[in-house]
Amino acid sequence: MPVAARGGQATLSVARLTMTDFRCYQAARLVLDGRPVVLSGPNGAGKTSVLEAVSFLVPGRGLRRARLTEVGRRVAGEGERAWAVAATLVTPTGPVEIGTGGDEERRLVRIDGVPARGQSALSRHVSAVWLTPAMDRLFLEGAGERRRFLDRLVFGFEPAHAGRVTAYENAMRQRQRLLREGPRDPAWLAALEDQMTTRSVAIAAARLDLARRLNLASADGIGPFPRARVEVQGDVEAWLDGMPALAVEDRLRACLAERRGADETAGGAGIGTHRSDLAVFERGRDLPAARGSTGEQKALLVALVLATARLRTEAGGTPPLLLLDEVAAHLDQRRRRALFEEILALGAQAWLTGTDLALFEPLAEAAQFIRVNDAALTYPENP
Repeated sequence: MPVAARGGQATLSVARLTMTDFRCYQAARLVLDGRPVVLSGPNGAGKTSVLEAVSFLVPGRGLRRARLTEVGRRVAGEGERAWAVAATLVTPTGPVEIGTGGDEERRLVRIDGVPARGQSALSRHVSAVWLTPAMDRLFLEGAGERRRFLDRLVFGFEPAHAGRVTAYENAMRQRQRLLREGPRDPAWLAALEDQMTTRSVAIAAARLDLARRLNLASADGIGPFPRARVEVQGDVEAWLDGMPALAVEDRLRACLAERRGADETAGGAGIGTHRSDLAVFERGRDLPAARGSTGEQKALLVALVLATARLRTEAGGTPPLLLLDEVAAHLDQRRRRALFEEILALGAQAWLTGTDLALFEPLAEAAQFIRVNDAALTYPENP
């Protein structure tokens, strides 16, 4: 049975998407409305590349975390070409034209035809959350991927967060270079440690705040999806739980100064928010996500993304773009239907991919269907 289509259109959506020398696409163009988008086709046809193009409408390296040199279309005898993605966005304040592209040197951004000073300007107009098959082992691998996942969620609420993380990591690298190569100027080291300290506390506070809000949003659950509970685990986060922020800064600053010798030997700072971790549990059983089945882990990830979308909608009235790569195939029929219903209830323009078109039958007239085959995009009359 088809899910009920909502009235009206998404408050944030891509109305036009153009890709030039992007991945496998020499030139491709999509004209869309605000409904969810279903991209179907065989493996390797170019479905994920379309989602990746959309992910470049927000700051960062896209859903594949690709280097600029990996994104351009490869041409025999020429190597990789400079790539470009352009889009017309429908936003609550009116249409916005975004263009972005790059080569081996840097990524450029234009907004309404005017060069932007940096990628961060994109966050004023569009936000996106994504799930990809590469994230299926998020709960089983190292803490680094979980931190990046958490920081992307935080960034959707607090755009300055990304700048703080970058500044913190830059100061940390400079400090380690001084410890390793010299000169070991105490004043210079203290200045870098002060930068690390202030940004580290701000980063930890933003992560903790989002964790609190996610736990509230996840308390009642979303249909048949498991209810998630999250914790941010780390020294700085633990200190913030029982101390004022200024006291935490003083403590971290002192720890960094005391650890200079140990950090030089270890080859990196042994304390700070770069070592924090995101712990996810299935609420009720209080089961760590890593101990759940593959299907339960996937369902927990979907539940976290949907809870994040709910929070963003409540905070600003606008749901993010949802980029869900091969998600439907890993959900049972109940959860698949619940996912579609939640997307429509949120009023989000979700972009979903899959090889089996039958999985998306419940969306029927509620979505727009696009066939992808060998980097060619077509609109089937009878999806």
